[in-house]
Amino acid sequence: MKTLKRIGTSVYIFFYIISSQSAISANRGQDVLLNLENALNKKNLEIIYSYFEEDEKLKIKKKLEKMIKEFPNAIWEIKKMNSIELNKNMVNVSISGSNFIDNREFHLESNFDYLYNLKKGKIVDGFITNDLTTIRSDKNKINITIDIPDRVLTGSKYDIDIIINEPLGEEIYAGGINSYQEEFIFKQEIRLEPLVTGGIFKVTRAPNKKGTQTWTGIITHSKGIVTFTKTVQIVEKI
Repeated sequence: MKTLKRIGTSVYIFFYIISSQSAISANRGQDVLLNLENALNKKNLEIIYSYFEEDEKLKIKKKLEKMIKEFPNAIWEIKKMNSIELNKNMVNVSISGSNFIDNREFHLESNFDYLYNLKKGKIVDGFITNDLTTIRSDKNKINITIDIPDRVLTGSKYDIDIIINEPLGEEIYAGGINSYQEEFIFKQEIRLEPLVTGGIFKVTRAPNKKGTQTWTGIITHSKGIVTFTKTVQIVEKI
């Protein structure tokens, strides 16, 4: 579990901070999109950093280098999308990679939309929507559905369903889920409980202010471990 906490925490912190800053200037077109994608895949830090203001570069530097160390073969794919918000640019980002850590192979899969503005050719005011990130050591041997909405209204109730799509039989599963709070990430623990009903099922309420709510969870079984993060955009109207 110490390995799981270390990997899950460091990768999620990297993912949230790096991906929330990684966007492309629409004014420079598809070539720039490909240049940044290639730089991320080649781990060319000089080119990657050139898209950030100096203060932003300093914020992401250590975490980016940690990500490269833990998932050196991670592949990034960036696609231009039509923005869902006025005066915002948007891209879709997919990341996949793997690495052996403490003699166990972990697989990373992440997909999210990123909205952003530009200031003097540099990226500002970015945020993530529709994010789902998983880190697994079970080689996808169990089929899990993570059913958490992308967007909900402020103050509304909504369901969180993590469904194991196969009979449990005599197999023992354990799991848990928590709301992610950045300021407590190093102290935060997820309590694991037996999953006798075939998954994790929770009803929660959205905050009364618009923003983003993030959930982090773990499922363990005899074939390995599944960790995940999912963002929910809290909006005032849908």
